[in-house]
Parts: sequence; structure tokens; C-alpha cells
Amino acid sequence: MGLRELLNGVRWGVHPHDDHKRPAADVPLRVMPLPARLCVPLLQHVGAPALPVVAVGERVLRGQLIAAAQGNVSAPVHAPSSGVISAIGEVTAPHPSGLPFSAITIELDGKDEAGEPLTPQVDPFSLAPAEVSQRIADAGIVGLGGATFPSAPKAQLGLKLSVHTLIINGGECEPYLSSDDSVMRVRADEVIDGVRILMHATGATKALVGIEDNKPEATAAMRKAAEGFASIEIRPVPARYPMGSDRQLVQVLTGKEVPSGARTASIGVLVNNVSTCAAIHRAVRVGEPLYRRIVTVNGGAVAQPGNVLAPIGVLIEDLLRFVGLKETPARLVMGGPMMGVALPHAQVPTVKGCGGILALTAGEITDTAPSACIRCGSCVKACPMGLLPLELSAHIHAGEYDKAEAKGLDDCLACGCCAYVCPSHVPLVQTFYHAKGEVWKRAQQKKRTEFTKSLAQARKERLEREARERVEAAARRKAERAAQQAAAQQAATSASANTAGGASA
Repeated sequence: MGLRELLNGVRWGVHPHDDHKRPAADVPLRVMPLPARLCVPLLQHVGAPALPVVAVGERVLRGQLIAAAQGNVSAPVHAPSSGVISAIGEVTAPHPSGLPFSAITIELDGKDEAGEPLTPQVDPFSLAPAEVSQRIADAGIVGLGGATFPSAPKAQLGLKLSVHTLIINGGECEPYLSSDDSVMRVRADEVIDGVRILMHATGATKALVGIEDNKPEATAAMRKAAEGFASIEIRPVPARYPMGSDRQLVQVLTGKEVPSGARTASIGVLVNNVSTCAAIHRAVRVGEPLYRRIVTVNGGAVAQPGNVLAPIGVLIEDLLRFVGLKETPARLVMGGPMMGVALPHAQVPTVKGCGGILALTAGEITDTAPSACIRCGSCVKACPMGLLPLELSAHIHAGEYDKAEAKGLDDCLACGCCAYVCPSHVPLVQTFYHAKGEVWKRAQQKKRTEFTKSLAQARKERLEREARERVEAAARRKAERAAQQAAAQQAATSASANTAGGASA
């Protein structure tokens, strides 16, 4: 542990010797020319997928709504450029499985004609917080740091839970990636304005912007943009992975720890990404929906690595064609090398949460065979959540999922720090992924079993009630018949007595 980390109290995580961010981070931002077509996915966020509102053959304009949000946790999708809808169907998802997911394919006409802005331009601070949130929702803004939670319900959560502080994530701790760095360098004014709008929408009274100290240019640009706004503070934080995780950033900037199983809002804090803030600025001030973003294209196989402003839904093969390749990549990754996902091939589209595409060479991939754990404890020191990865792994391999849960399996971020530092190359994070899936399946099976039991119990109670009701009904009928017979007999007796009395008279 270095002196700087000791002074800052950061003793978790890892710090790769070479973060591979440069020279891509220092190359001026480039704008990608429009490709021939775009495949815009319907599910680019946490929650329900958007519902198409266009038909095949219909011409659309840039910024036009093409799929509407469904439910409270959802986000609409807009056309990134003008063209004709050629298909609404399945394309390959940006996931190692290569499974299909739904998307709207647009054959671009090259004119890039824009539609009407979403809303008229007004002073956002004259709007009620609910109106600001509605504009954010209409623009389809989601968390651009990778979480992709829709931003509007998150802002509304701030008012419900009395959030007092915004934490703005400018950490970007993943190696290779520098898209947030680029946003802060070239769009610092937009980021700060987005922060102010978000403070108005959530009711927060101050904002802390955490930027890793390996981004001095971004820090300087953000400090200049924040001049005159005393409620916004720019704070360098140690460059250490996973500093970009919300819980770690909150702890470093505020000294507060988010309880296990709770959200940051429970302690009065909301976390948003710098790119999300810039998108909120454009949505509220300009009426521009989220249809493009800055993407880092990096890796040893890339001829001209750097940051590219690209439309959402562009195919990876078109993006790589723009930056050029020196050799055939040994692996394609969407996101960073620590938490990103390997892509099955290059015919998959980008999504709103895609901050980077990596084209890695064989030399950049470590596929060392694992050996037995030597119990060195390196994984324990690296875990940012204070867990015991080696014990978790032992319980999981023994099938003791309950004990793994008791040891904090649910708190695992799946950041990969434990696997990164393991000298035996034990696939710890993959083991935890498997265990979380197994725990989820068992929980679902338990729910189904309990539901079946409740149905059987309800049937038993219904049959018992029906039998009881039949017995009671039979008893009532018997009593009624007896009463009727008694009444008839009484009537007959009375009639006989009357007849006898008349005869004697």
C-alpha cells in the first residue's frame, strides 16, 4: 500500500500498473460519419423494454420518438438520424451469449434531418421539479456510467427520500476507457449545468464531483466551469479501481457507508455519472433526446484509438472501420476489461450504456490456467466491500449457498478485483456470478413451491368449507321438513278437533 492511499484511507481495490488510457485519452474528440444503417435496441436500460411506435417503411427524422416507454421504470428510444425503418425484429445482443434481442433497424438517407425539439427552451429553474423530471424522462435519459437506470425515477426518488447531496461520478476507473474524461474536458460547462439542473430536480443542496487524480486536465476544466457555483465542489480522488462504484465513491467523498442491502438515497445521497449530467443539460436546455454519446475505442488492435461521438445503435464493425484496425482482434469487449462483456462478433449494436469498445490483441488477454488457492489473502485485501472471497468461493464449491449468502455474497460488486490479484488465477468473480445465479434460481423455486403450497391449502380449505356448507344445508332442509310436518300434523289435529266439536253440538 502506497503512502498516497494510506493518507486517503483507501485500502481496497487494485491499481493496474498500466491503465492503457493514453494516448486515446489525449486524442481530440472525433465525430463519426453516419453509417449506412443503425440498429437501435428497444431495451437499453434497467426495466421494461420500449414499445415501437413506428412501422416498417416509415420515414423518421433525427430525434423522433420511435419506441415509447412502458411502465414507471423504462425509457423511450429516439431515432439517431433520418432514414427509413427497414425492420423491427431481432438482432444479436451485445452479450457473450450471442442471444437475440429486439431492435429497430433504420436505413439512413444521409440527410440527417432533424425533427422538432422535444420541448420549448425555457429556464429550467423556473420549472417545478416534477416538470424537469418529465423532460428528462421524455428524452430517454438513463445512467450512462453503465448502470443504465432511467434517470427520471431516480430524480423523483431524491424528493421522496429527502436527498441532500449529489455525488457526481467522474472516476472512470476502468482501464482503457476515457469517454467520461473526454466529456469533462470538452463539455465541462454542460456537465456543470446538468448538475445544477439535477440539484433543482432532486432538491439536493450541494454536489460533490469526484474525479480520479489521473485526469488533471478534466479536473482543471471542471473547476473552471464550476467557478461561481459554491454548492458544487470538484474533488480529486485516488486513482484506484473500482473508485467508480457508487458505494466506494460515496464513502471516499462523504465518509458515510451505505448499509448492506440499502440504496445510497437511504443516507441522503444520489449518485449520477458526468456523462448523464451532460445529457440532462442537452435534454432540458435544448430539448435534445439521448440518441448519441461519446464512446472510447481502444485496444492494441486499434489503429487510431480515441474517443468518438457516435450515434446509438451503430454496429461495432462500422465503429472499428472508422478508427481502423492494425490486426484482427483476439477479443472484442463492450465496456472496460474488468467489468465489460465479451462480444460474440462485431455485428452487434452499441447501446446507451456503452462507454467503450475494446479490440484486444492476444497479448492483452490473460488466459492462464487456474491452480489451487494458496490462501495468501490477496483477494481479501483487494475486495472493496470487505468480503472474504476465498471463504465465499470455498462455500460455493461445497454447495453451501446459504453460508455464502450469510458471508455477504449479495454485497459482491462483481468488480473482478479478487480475480485480478489472485496469483493462482482462480476464477473467483466467475464463481460468484454462478453462485448469484444459483441463489436466484433457488429463490425462484422457493417462491414457486410456496405458491403451490398456498394453492393446495386454499383448495383444501375450499373443499372443507363446501362440505361443511353441504352438511349445514342438509340439516336446514331436514329441520324445515320436520317443521312443515309438525305444522301439517298440528293443522290436521286442529281440524279433527273442530269436526268433533261441531258434531257434539
